[in-house]
Amino acid sequence: MGRKSYTVTGMSCGHCAAGVLDTVSAVAGVREVTVDLAARMVVVDVVEGADVDDAGVCVAIAEAGYGVVGADRT
Repeated sequence: MGRKSYTVTGMSCGHCAAGVLDTVSAVAGVREVTVDLAARMVVVDVVEGADVDDAGVCVAIAEAGYGVVGADRT
């Protein structure tokens, strides 16, 4: 997977961003997560060779209470 960015709906404050950061960071194989609140973007870097798919990241974002409207390789 490498690095992917996700457009997240519903994030409107630092607390929202922190919740998404925490849940996505807990996904096995995720090395680093960056949240850009202004752009409503989450960028995920995956450990080389780890089997992390979009569905797993989207589930984590949903568990934090937010939606995903798009994912792009960056």
